[in-house]
Amino acid sequence: MTTTTPSRGRRRAPSRMERAAGKAAALQRPRVILALLLLLALVCVMLLDGYLRAEVGGDQRVRTGASSSDVPDDILDGGPIVTFRGGQATTVSVPDKTIALTFDDGPNPTWTPQVLAILEQYDVPATFFLVGSMVSRYPGIVKDMVEQGHEVGIHTFTHVDLSYQSDTRVRREMEQTQLALAGAAGITTTLFRAPYSSETDAIDNYSWPVYKKLGQDGYTSVFVDTDSDDWKRPGVSKIVQWATPKKNKGASVLFHDAGGERSQTIKALPEYIEKMRAKGYTFTTISGVIEKQRQQAPAGAVPGAGASRLQAAHREATGAILYEGRALVAAVAVAEWAVPTLSVGLMVVGVAVMGRFGMMLVLARRHYRLRNRRRFSWGPPLTGPVSVIVPAYNEKECIANTLTSLARSTHPIEVIVVDDGSTDGTSEIARAAADELGMPDVRVIRQENAGKPAALNNGVRSARHDIVVMMDGDTVFEPDTVRRLVQPFADPEVGAVAGNAKVGNRDTVIGAWQHIEYVMGFNLDRRMYDLLRCMPTIPGAIGAFRREAVLQVGGMSEDTLAEDTDITIALHRAGRRVVYQEHARAWTEAPGSLKQLWSQRYRWSYGTMQALWKHRKSLTDKGPSGRFGRVGMPLVVLFQVVTPVFAPLIDVFTAYSMIFIDLKAALLAWFAVLGVQLVCAAYAFRLDREKYRYLLMMPLQQLAYRQMMYLVLIHSCVTALTGGRLRWQKLKRTGEVGTPAGAG
Repeated sequence: MTTTTPSRGRRRAPSRMERAAGKAAALQRPRVILALLLLLALVCVMLLDGYLRAEVGGDQRVRTGASSSDVPDDILDGGPIVTFRGGQATTVSVPDKTIALTFDDGPNPTWTPQVLAILEQYDVPATFFLVGSMVSRYPGIVKDMVEQGHEVGIHTFTHVDLSYQSDTRVRREMEQTQLALAGAAGITTTLFRAPYSSETDAIDNYSWPVYKKLGQDGYTSVFVDTDSDDWKRPGVSKIVQWATPKKNKGASVLFHDAGGERSQTIKALPEYIEKMRAKGYTFTTISGVIEKQRQQAPAGAVPGAGASRLQAAHREATGAILYEGRALVAAVAVAEWAVPTLSVGLMVVGVAVMGRFGMMLVLARRHYRLRNRRRFSWGPPLTGPVSVIVPAYNEKECIANTLTSLARSTHPIEVIVVDDGSTDGTSEIARAAADELGMPDVRVIRQENAGKPAALNNGVRSARHDIVVMMDGDTVFEPDTVRRLVQPFADPEVGAVAGNAKVGNRDTVIGAWQHIEYVMGFNLDRRMYDLLRCMPTIPGAIGAFRREAVLQVGGMSEDTLAEDTDITIALHRAGRRVVYQEHARAWTEAPGSLKQLWSQRYRWSYGTMQALWKHRKSLTDKGPSGRFGRVGMPLVVLFQVVTPVFAPLIDVFTAYSMIFIDLKAALLAWFAVLGVQLVCAAYAFRLDREKYRYLLMMPLQQLAYRQMMYLVLIHSCVTALTGGRLRWQKLKRTGEVGTPAGAG
């Protein structure tokens, strides 16, 4: 065993990379927060969209048969307009031969504009009781409505029966609708009509306190004394008949411009207006009715008469309510655009993911059959010695186990341990282990801390053999791993070989999740990429290279954090073939905590993006480089960057659909996707001869693990956009992967 050491006697100052790492670490927390805020913003947008899309059904009482003993008789027997001026409840009736034409449940983008066009044609004013959620979705219609001289009132924000609700919910329904009106038309209103209300004699002990409280707040509650029942769609003649008052009396007449299919209403409205005018009726608004009665009543008969002139229902929105209303309308506009766009995007991604699963299954099966045929051979068996390079930085827990596994190798090897400035005695432990194991062909090379690529390059330069095997300092090989790994080099076209990395510490929840990911997400992929000749990554835990091929492309690059992806793409571009050897297995220690897992995947994701950007010119290259650029790179971008970002949204949309659309259909869709993934995972486990019991963790993995991967990718994208830099990060090791665990 030989050892190379740097000069001693002087304490090493922090390297440039370490100083840069300190600066980068200071930037990580804001980026993580930004990633979380992006996810939170998306969830808020979807919740807002779902809240706005609450269904509006036909007007009918939710509660029937309730007592009205607490309601004054003059209210129950009075007119359809209930005012509370001066704190006293009073009803107002519509004068004879007068129609207060009212519409509920709007605005609707299909029917409301048609209603407005008819009213404008006949010069008829009307009062529209609007649902706040619809106002915020279609503010332009409300603005047109007000500009045409029509009156608007509140019909709650979500069309809920307020008699069931708490005072807080009632206040919120009113305030949110006022904000929507302020943002849409720059006004607020004092008119209110409760959903599912009819005539005043339907007021009961549950709803009366609501009307009194709203009256104290300055609202005028408007009821109906003539109902067209157009929501039942009885036919045009019936609608006109039912909307006609008896004996030339005045009436507050109810129609609907939303809440369902309203074509019969559109046909009935002109006929109704012409009929009423032929009978000598005039049309006015609710405020017009109140004002007309005030003018006709004797002094003191109407509360407030003789005082200041009663103003119309509309108030100009100013100050905070105006700006908050505009903000609400803007937020709704974002939700109206974002949710459908994301829905279409998810459909595209879903088709792509399902296509990928299908392609993986077909190509993985073909790869397995091809490589496991009895007559398959790469060429004459390779028996010559190879160099195994082990970069190590503070690997005191693992390095002895790594060397122990290499000592059992059935293929002749030399081992080069490159200690990258460790401070925990890694090099001393490696030398002691080599002596104890009787491994004379072990060299320990120490260097100043410069990062993993520099350590690997140092090892490649020091290697004595034409084939170099690279592994991590926390990884252990099975006895025949090296022999199996190097056999593809019998084919002169092969420049590098990817081995089968396995998770050794898989008995924890996090370990089991990563085990599923390694078997399905990595190794099943590599079978597909092998046949397509566009393998994007040789895993750092186990890979073999022709030494001269590595030197030809300039060695392991320090330009990116994913030096394994970088070198693999560089070899493709140099015309070298990269293959996958499923039977060459390495057991590695996966991160044991969420924090460490985040750190590792953050580096992988960011490094992959760097490598793809670095080699972007392969998109227009010819030959093998162009093949990778036009086949491999799009696949990597689509399935390792784009779809992982969108994948968690499947769960978010599932929750959205369960709450706001169809619970059963949403669950069936989610389980269908999970079923497809389970089939693919089960097949991958079968090919790798793994035990299926770990697949029991897959549903939980889809709910929790996928969300974390989404945040990691967003974090990586933010880092890339802000120009951040990272260094070779060291994960905390336990050394629990001591010997190859065996399949399962």
